[in-house]
Amino acid sequence: MHQCTNARMQGNGVMKASPPTHECTTAPMHGCEPRRGRGVSDAGGWTLIELLVVVSLIFILATMGMAQYRTSVIHAREATLKEDLFRMRDAIDQYYADKGHYPETLEALVSDGYVRKIPEDPFTKSAETWQRVPAEADPSTPTVEPGVYDVKSGSDATALDGTKYADWE
Repeated sequence: MHQCTNARMQGNGVMKASPPTHECTTAPMHGCEPRRGRGVSDAGGWTLIELLVVVSLIFILATMGMAQYRTSVIHAREATLKEDLFRMRDAIDQYYADKGHYPETLEALVSDGYVRKIPEDPFTKSAETWQRVPAEADPSTPTVEPGVYDVKSGSDATALDGTKYADWE
């Protein structure tokens, strides 16, 4: 707030400032700035436009963050699937190397101590949905069940790289 000061002449011809006697509220008549009224811009608050801009920016950033989060969750599931497939295939190979034939079921890997448990497929959320690839039948022993040669994901979804999870080697 700007206040006017009046000057008065003393007897010796020197101008002495006296305390203000009024506040300028209209156009200046004697070189004083007019007083500005207390408007919206002086209130120290935010305008509706400023709030809308801030909220819009927060919304855009949150949307980008959610998209990145979802992609990272899928990446984590894909990494888990790759690791599970590697571990089960390794256990099948160890079983074959030790016993000379493939396991009849995946549960045989657990019962014989090659894995602690059959992992859940991260996309189907079930340990029962693994696709079992049977081994080729041995012509010398046609009565013996061929066993599980390989496993694949039971999901029919498509990976981020465009391949099907069920086709992963």
